[in-house]
Amino acid sequence: MTAIQAIHVRSYEQRPTPKPHVVYRIEIQAHVRSWQMWHRYSEFVELHTELTKSTGSPPPAALPPKNAFSAFKGPFRNEGTLIEQRRAGLETYLRAILSAKEDKWRDSYAFRDFLGVPVGKQGATLKGGGNIKFSSASWLDEHLELQSHIRDVRADINRRDTLSDRGDINASHTANVQAKKRLAEILSRVRTLTEGLQELGMSGMAEGELQRRTDMVARLQDDCEKLGKMVTIARQVSRVGAPAPSPNSDFTHIAMAPESDRAALLGGSKPVTRVFGVASKTPQETDVTRPLDDHGLLGLQQTQLERQDAQLSQLTSILQRQRHLGEAINGELVMQNEILDNLNNEVDHVGTKLSSAKKQLNRLG
Repeated sequence: MTAIQAIHVRSYEQRPTPKPHVVYRIEIQAHVRSWQMWHRYSEFVELHTELTKSTGSPPPAALPPKNAFSAFKGPFRNEGTLIEQRRAGLETYLRAILSAKEDKWRDSYAFRDFLGVPVGKQGATLKGGGNIKFSSASWLDEHLELQSHIRDVRADINRRDTLSDRGDINASHTANVQAKKRLAEILSRVRTLTEGLQELGMSGMAEGELQRRTDMVARLQDDCEKLGKMVTIARQVSRVGAPAPSPNSDFTHIAMAPESDRAALLGGSKPVTRVFGVASKTPQETDVTRPLDDHGLLGLQQTQLERQDAQLSQLTSILQRQRHLGEAINGELVMQNEILDNLNNEVDHVGTKLSSAKKQLNRLG
């Protein structure tokens, strides 16, 4: 369910048709978007009855009592004080459900449907795409949320580069993986946004507005393409040091170390041997190197390097097989997620029918 941060019953309207009644304007504020719903007091009563029956206990706050002004005859009478009291009571009622320690009331289908919260695949995150029905306003809300997620990906990339400069390779890799995950979700949602725009175009959206939103989607796609390159291509130049030299660069300008430094590094007048070791220990020949001359020792070293290269090649093949296996698993998971999403949509559809049937039964009861 969408993470609702606040609920307000800001105002009310008195409407004369189909018969005189009062409707209350409910403002729902989520993380990056907000919307409003209009409900009559009788609909609050139906919600209260359904929540009590479906959860086995009434919500933590009671509805304000039903007063005589609920039905009007002829022109509206001056019932402003009573209506204002009911408005405040209804706001308290909804806020009590939202802030209750138990989440059974606010997570119920009836409460979500009452507030107009998208359910199933049409949730606030809109993961996985699907046949989502956008209104003109909800399309703009989704576009605004995607822009926010793109900024989050950029922040992950900047954090990756900063951690890499500090030498924290593990944290840098984690930040890059997080950026890739977020970008994959954004790409899926951009495709859904494009499909929603096509449906809005077929439903009669003005040509100028349709073109403006098409350009908005194109900019999102450009941003995603740039971010995709940034998360997959390693930086060629270190942010701390100088740029890496070209393979064809001229190294004649590199200054040689002073002779005293070279002598200190090589050990001064120590005898030259063919075995490298710790200075405090006397170098020792091995049974393998002892019978070899300099050329033989060089050949042995080359043979060992070739053997290491062959082992590295085998390791590379193993890692490639692991990657292909991971891709196959990912494909299977994507297919399973689509099946679960379709099942979730069917459950939501049935839930809508059940909710309607329960409301009718509540009226009969």
